[in-house]
Parts: sequence; structure tokens; C-alpha cells
Amino acid sequence: MASIDGHKSETSLNHVEIPVHATGVEPKPKEEVEEKNKDYSQRANWLRAAVLGANDGLVSVASLMMGVGAVKENITAMLVAGFAGLIAGACSMAIGEFVSVYTQYDIEIGQIKRERKNKNIGGVSEEAQREKLPKPFQAALASALAFSAGAVVPLLAAAFIKNHKIRLAIVVAVASLTLVLFGGVGAVLGKTPLTKSCLRVLIGGWMAMTITFGLTKLFGFVGI
Repeated sequence: MASIDGHKSETSLNHVEIPVHATGVEPKPKEEVEEKNKDYSQRANWLRAAVLGANDGLVSVASLMMGVGAVKENITAMLVAGFAGLIAGACSMAIGEFVSVYTQYDIEIGQIKRERKNKNIGGVSEEAQREKLPKPFQAALASALAFSAGAVVPLLAAAFIKNHKIRLAIVVAVASLTLVLFGGVGAVLGKTPLTKSCLRVLIGGWMAMTITFGLTKLFGFVGI
């Protein structure tokens, strides 16, 4: 009997002392877990405004300059048209973004007031909620600056080129490289496929410049 009890005691002790390891499984670093759990959709608002603004500025002004260049060889005409496009486009982007974000601001303010009235704020203070509200003026300024940053690229590319055909080719080449850059930056920051993003932005820009150049050339040819 003592032998049996001793055997049970030995078995119990052995059972306690033997550690159980999960083979092939290593704990992941905290940084890696946080990176995988990060919500990249939080970047959507500012990333969308910045990339959209810069891309619009580049494509709009480059297409406008190509259209003018299709019927005018004078460099002054191209630059004036491009500069006017920069100013008009930056103002348009700022106003559009301001109206859009202010509408969202009003909606969220109304929601905060309704929650405060119903006392259903879930332990979150009103001040904390207001800190998370969208900022219309900052969004408008960011859009205008982003548009201007993109629009100035074709202007600088054409400013010092005297030959008309070379000037048009330089505008297309510089605009294409910058479009690829914008697409790449958007893909890296947004964690989207790099090649697809670059091609989408590049082909869209080519289409805009080609259509503008072709239609303006046609209208100039028929005297419209």
C-alpha cells in the first residue's frame, strides 16, 4: 500500500515538474502585434485630401497647359494659363473641402447634442468628443496647399524650355514621373498594392492630358 502511495506521489510530482511547451510557436513582439492591429482607415481622411489635391493640381494644370500648347506655341500663353489654373483650382479645392468637412462637422455636433440630451455618452466627456471633431479650416488649407504643390510641377517644368515641342514633351514626362510618385506614396501610406496604384494614377493622368490636347487641337483646326 505504501508502495502504491509512493508511486502516486512520484507520478504527481513528475506531472507537475514536466513543463509543456508549444513547439514551433514563438511569442510575437509587441510592436508587430500593434502594427497588425493598426487601423489604416484612420489615415483615410488626410491621405485622401493630400493625394487627391496634389494629383488634381498636377493633372489639371498639365492638361490645361497641353491644351493651350496645342494651339499656341507662345510660352507666355502656356504659363499664364497654367498659373490661372493653379489659382482657380486651389480655391475650388479649398472651398469644396471646407463645405464637405463643415457638413460632417455639423452632423457630428448634432449627434453630440442629442447624446448629451439623452445622457448617453458612454462615459466619454463632451470635451473629448469635441476634440475628435473634423476641422474644416485645416482641411481647406491642406487641400489648397496640396493642389498647389501638384500644380506647380508642370509650371516649373515648362518655364525655361524655349522650344515648343520639347516643352510639351517635358511637361508630359515630368507629369508622368510625378504621377507615379504620387501613386507610390499613396500606396505605401495606405498599404495598398504599389503597381496597381501607380498605374491607375498614371493612366488617368495620360487620359486627361491626351483628351485635352486632342480636343483643343481639333477645335483650333476647325476654327471653333
